[in-house]
Amino acid sequence: MKKLRWGIMGCAQIAAKAFIPSVRVSDMQAIAAVASRDEAKARSYADTHGIPGAYGSYQDLLTDPNIDAVYIPLPNHLHREWTIEAARAGKHVLVEKPMAVTASDAAAMVEACERFGVHLQENVMYRCHPRYDRIKDILRSGEIGTIRGVHGVFTSDRSALAGDIRFVREMGGGSLYDIGCYLFSAARYLLETEPVAATAQAFFSPDHGGVDMMASGLVEFPGDAALTYQCGLWADFANTLEIRGTRGTIRLPSAFSLRGDLSPDIQVTANGETRTEPFERGNQQQALLDGFARAVLLGEPEAIGPWDGVRNLRVIEASLTSAREKRRVTIEPQEGGA
Repeated sequence: MKKLRWGIMGCAQIAAKAFIPSVRVSDMQAIAAVASRDEAKARSYADTHGIPGAYGSYQDLLTDPNIDAVYIPLPNHLHREWTIEAARAGKHVLVEKPMAVTASDAAAMVEACERFGVHLQENVMYRCHPRYDRIKDILRSGEIGTIRGVHGVFTSDRSALAGDIRFVREMGGGSLYDIGCYLFSAARYLLETEPVAATAQAFFSPDHGGVDMMASGLVEFPGDAALTYQCGLWADFANTLEIRGTRGTIRLPSAFSLRGDLSPDIQVTANGETRTEPFERGNQQQALLDGFARAVLLGEPEAIGPWDGVRNLRVIEASLTSAREKRRVTIEPQEGGA
């Protein structure tokens, strides 16, 4: 079977930690080259990670006929430009989350990929872990009743990382973009509907470029369900999720990150009894990549459509506006793909 041949844009740490190892253990794909604006940096990165090709510009990477798809872990504000350039070059695109800085930028990315006939997917790998399929099965079975609310916490302390791009507002920095996106995505996925309003309070740190280093908020959904959340880049680590119904609750002690010894198991309480359902840790990044490869090479349906990333950004933007302007922000329904 032909393998999907990847090019990596940029020498990002996240590519080295998750993307490259996951491609290496897959039978469906391979890494062909990496690009940086600094050719020496690209060659050093390629040598370190055993990548055959290295380029001194992103455009050179896109002209390589041996590359089928590109992975874009660049700063958020560069996602639109290089996704559209990749689409124009006929390359499929996996872009890091959030998809862009604005929903309008993300929509332009999707439209370009549709126009040039290439696949586009946001790297929302947590959804590809089998426990989320199991959670959806439990919810649809009615075991925990009607969902009344979802509560999530995703926080870590990155405050000492001087010069981190997460602290640059113009690049799409801050906790709502960086990890709040997970919480909004999960609530939308589990409730299977789009929110109608957002209210948020945030700590905008003057020592970190004025970005939101901690945010707490409420996202309202139709039918009176809601997401309440905390996300932060300057707080003790947690990544939990709780789905509370009229007859029970599902808890994920480790909802998104499975680093180190974090458990993928879920806890289900129903009718007064609690059980733990165990899961293998697996490799959720590889699962997403293999699904992407099957969509490109075999024409299988995409697990996560690209418009999902546009919808998630609408929630991020509304929450940021709410936090900055100290008001509830309505999220108007959109027609068509967006």
